Amino acid sequence: MRDLVSLPKAHLHVHLESTIRPATLAALAGSYGVPVPAPGPFAGFGPFAQHNAAVRDCLRSPVDFTRVAREFCEDSARDGVGYAEVTFTAAAHGARLGMAQMPLVAVLDGLQAGAVEHGIEVRVVLDHSRRRPVEWARSAVRMAAAYRDSGVVGFGVAGDETAPLAPYVSVLAEATETGVHLVHHAGETAGPASVWEAVRLGRAERIGHGFRVLEDPSLVAWLRDRQLPLEVCPSSNVALGLVSSIANHPLPRLREAGLAVSLNTDIPAVTGRALSDEYETARTTFGCSDSELAELAHAAVGASFAPAGTTVRMHAGIESWLAAQPGGAASAAPVLPVARK
Repeated sequence: MRDLVSLPKAHLHVHLESTIRPATLAALAGSYGVPVPAPGPFAGFGPFAQHNAAVRDCLRSPVDFTRVAREFCEDSARDGVGYAEVTFTAAAHGARLGMAQMPLVAVLDGLQAGAVEHGIEVRVVLDHSRRRPVEWARSAVRMAAAYRDSGVVGFGVAGDETAPLAPYVSVLAEATETGVHLVHHAGETAGPASVWEAVRLGRAERIGHGFRVLEDPSLVAWLRDRQLPLEVCPSSNVALGLVSSIANHPLPRLREAGLAVSLNTDIPAVTGRALSDEYETARTTFGCSDSELAELAHAAVGASFAPAGTTVRMHAGIESWLAAQPGGAASAAPVLPVARK
């Protein structure tokens, strides 16, 4: 079997705050005299949200944000990720710390340094909890537009999927007008109605998670006809109690339905699963052949907001991996780092 670390991978759904190394988190917590957030397990999404708040409280200075961004690049590159779109809650951090721009600028500095050091390209999707003030969302959209040339590509709403998107209509219209891509969480903690809302009212170009679309055949057909991508995160869904086990995860049924599906980790510091581990699960639990794993890798690249040159190189690298003899080594063409202002 071909080595899955050497498979060139695009990673589209991963939260920066949920990638922090345990040793780094312990060091940050110790420096501020706060308890080290426990890694789980969590009995549902509520306790996980509380854990997230504790993790964020460990990020207070520019050095903190730059460090975790830089380490994300190193860990991702080591796992064979050539391109990533990492999600970051910039506006909420800025409001918490009273420095609106600092967290994003510090993260972009860390990603730039990590990209140069490790040969990986990373861009940023800013997210916003549906339970937070609308003005924070507007601030995030405006930051996304302002820092688009520095590597910010998108904005999305996350959090409690039962909370309506209606209050954000003007914010999302502004995002579209300024060229900011829209990627919302939906179909994870809530059902198909949340996905319909994300694509109709929310103008979503991709859906974060979305595995519950199978509950509505008309939605499945709509998504299949448009090949609107789903960012599927099997280990996260199980860790948060949303799916009973990996064996029961609907990934195979999503693919059989003809939907555009990419594999992602979402919260790797919680699950302990890197992106190559998700591909390994697809191989060992769901019986995916190397050709099918390559299809998943191609789907992620195709669903990304990467520049055309990056996607060409990534697709070529995946084909090179598939063409190599099992047990042999195939490497992707190098991916250029993101330019910074």
